[in-house]
Amino acid sequence: MANITMYVTATCPYCHNAERLLLSKGVESIHKIRVDLDPDLRMALMEKSGRRTVPQIYINDLHIGGFDDLRALDLAGELDQLLV
Repeated sequence: MANITMYVTATCPYCHNAERLLLSKGVESIHKIRVDLDPDLRMALMEKSGRRTVPQIYINDLHIGGFDDLRALDLAGELDQLLV
């Protein structure tokens, strides 16, 4: 199974939706980085992804983007291949 890293905040509904989608695909573990707890982590997220919104999702170090990007991959039938 792929390594999943997600930059999240506690109250972000898109973060929860992304987690639910990944879990429904059989993902057993998601490494969540809470950027709402540490301003330095949010800065690191912005530098790494070029984006400031959450979630920002990485599958095996490949930047997927946010929930909308993840969902689009799923609808296109491409997400399952990345999760192997």
